[in-house]
Amino acid sequence: MDGFGGDRQWCSVSTTLAPLLNHPDDDGPDLAPAQCAAMLPRLTAILGRRQPDDSDPVLRRRIEDVSQLITVLRFCVDKDVELIFG
Repeated sequence: MDGFGGDRQWCSVSTTLAPLLNHPDDDGPDLAPAQCAAMLPRLTAILGRRQPDDSDPVLRRRIEDVSQLITVLRFCVDKDVELIFG
């Protein structure tokens, strides 16, 4: 992907995760509750495909990270608040 050593533009990506994937980590527009809601099914599906492997601490950490992100996105949707970066 452009910006990560590749040459594919983010605008060519068709996924509900695009607002998250094409977002600066430290700044940028907040994500609206509707965007959070749109990402939840895909993230939940990704998490459901992975089982923790006790021999791989990096994978376990990534699974935990996705689980925490899902929790935050659900909170934003339930409370009708934006996901704020900064």
